[in-house]
Amino acid sequence: MSQKERRVSKREERAYSPQNSKLKHTEFEAKLAELYMELVKMQYWIKAQGKKLVVLFEGRDAAGKGGAIKCVAEPLNPRGCRIVALGKPSDIERTQWYFQRYVAHLPSAGEIVLFDRSWYNRAGVEHVMGFCTQDQYTEFLRSCPEFERMVVCSGIILLKYWFSVSDEEQERRFIERAGNPARPWKLSDLDIQSREKWVEFSKAKDEMFKHTDTTQSPWYTVEADDKRRSRLNCIAHILSMVPYEDATPLPLTLPPRPPSDETYVRPPKSDQNIVSDVEL
Repeated sequence: MSQKERRVSKREERAYSPQNSKLKHTEFEAKLAELYMELVKMQYWIKAQGKKLVVLFEGRDAAGKGGAIKCVAEPLNPRGCRIVALGKPSDIERTQWYFQRYVAHLPSAGEIVLFDRSWYNRAGVEHVMGFCTQDQYTEFLRSCPEFERMVVCSGIILLKYWFSVSDEEQERRFIERAGNPARPWKLSDLDIQSREKWVEFSKAKDEMFKHTDTTQSPWYTVEADDKRRSRLNCIAHILSMVPYEDATPLPLTLPPRPPSDETYVRPPKSDQNIVSDVEL
């Protein structure tokens, strides 16, 4: 990448950067608690109405997709909300229709599915890093809008989010991850290789948007230099795109417990293998 290209890409990303002031933790937690209550209402409505919701999280490495997904899923019942983060395709999957392995993870009635990267791998990392042919890439750009039209027409609510991070912030996060021995999995060999292809990934993203940002299935960009703000913005937008109503059940009134059996004697704890307290 030339210095001129890097300067141009930095100026472009700064034009989309979020507010300079990072959101304070107390402000974040207060708003998050409010949004969590709405997420719970939304999930109950989706289950009650038999709706199906798919949310795609895409963006550059270290853009904060994984943290945002965990944040969305945190208050939801895991029986009705799944996170899908597929690895590289197997030998068999490479011979299948490209969308086939993703279709297998689409939701049934009453379910929410959050994709940590999705079929858009082909338009991004596969294309830039040379993991697919030019013909496969071109065919994806042609057929993806048709595939998503079928998904939406089947009754699935499809939301697509692109987490946008600046060059400077991505580099800062890379350096932070490289120095954190507790989280080596957060920085893979592929992340290191793709680090030198900032402009190439920018061009691939622009081309992807040109072909797949459709009226029926638009892209929504989340400014992600401020992780806290980006998570709140994403959750609030998801809630605004789902026409849910409050379907949470009424508070339970617990009946009185029956009297205990006075003849029952519990065995001594010394007969059990008790986990000891950790030393502090």
